Amino acid sequence: MNEVNIAVVPVAGLGTRLLPATKSQPKEMLPVGRKPGVQYVVEELTRAGMKRLLFVTGPGKTSIENHFDLNDDLIQSLRETGKEELLEELEFERAPVQYFYTRQRQLLGLGHAVLCAQPFVGDLPFVVALGDSIIGLHAQSDIVHRMTHCFMEQKAAAIVAFEEVPKREVHNYGVAKPKGGKDLFELEDVIEKPSVQEAPSNLAIAARYVFSPEIFAALQRTPAGKGGEIQLTDAIRLLIQEGKKVLGMRLSKNERRFDIGNYDAYFRAFVEFALADEKYGASLRKFLVQLLHEPHS
Repeated sequence: MNEVNIAVVPVAGLGTRLLPATKSQPKEMLPVGRKPGVQYVVEELTRAGMKRLLFVTGPGKTSIENHFDLNDDLIQSLRETGKEELLEELEFERAPVQYFYTRQRQLLGLGHAVLCAQPFVGDLPFVVALGDSIIGLHAQSDIVHRMTHCFMEQKAAAIVAFEEVPKREVHNYGVAKPKGGKDLFELEDVIEKPSVQEAPSNLAIAARYVFSPEIFAALQRTPAGKGGEIQLTDAIRLLIQEGKKVLGMRLSKNERRFDIGNYDAYFRAFVEFALADEKYGASLRKFLVQLLHEPHS
């Protein structure tokens, strides 16, 4: 095997932190600028050379499947009504990638969602990319490409992406205990949601992973934690404890993670992506400046 070209995209979460917007639509389908958030993730993976994408879905997620289907009726309608210029907006439908879907029948955590992919992945290495996290403005990131290249070159069991976060926020993430401080480093440990005092660094897991199929055996041996959930971080930790080669890779400065899982992060991401829009960004910026300088009633 000389390449990694399978990606697993977990999208089964309920999105409760974004209610009521997510009551009838997946959080991954909320627009960020012009596109649904999950479309940026798929475009990133396609550019990184992924050929097969498996979405791990749950109840209420069929709009994701619909979004990535070919819609010949819509294309025909645009042509008949003289709106051919809008066909460019549907170019993502023709990406050279195959889509597959499986259900996470019980919401038992991210580790369980990854385990649901085992019958599809088999004994091949694969990428995991969280469907509610965009890497880089407009997903202009090559982190997955760098990770898969390094994975094969280093013959690793796993590579995990990390970003620096403020120390006060480490309790929200899985946090690295690195050996060394370079952009690529071996992981001595990874701790799920430590306190500020317990955190070994401010390097937080950044929603992108590359795994050998060894992760499945580790997940099967990982005990369920709070709420019966199987934590992916705990399975990674098990690989490390068993002496497997597990590496961390830092995001570069222009590869900031945009998490759209809560309103504060979602609002900020939408505004930043909209301001960077080639057609509408300049007028939006002018409007916001004017709005912010108007006296509040």
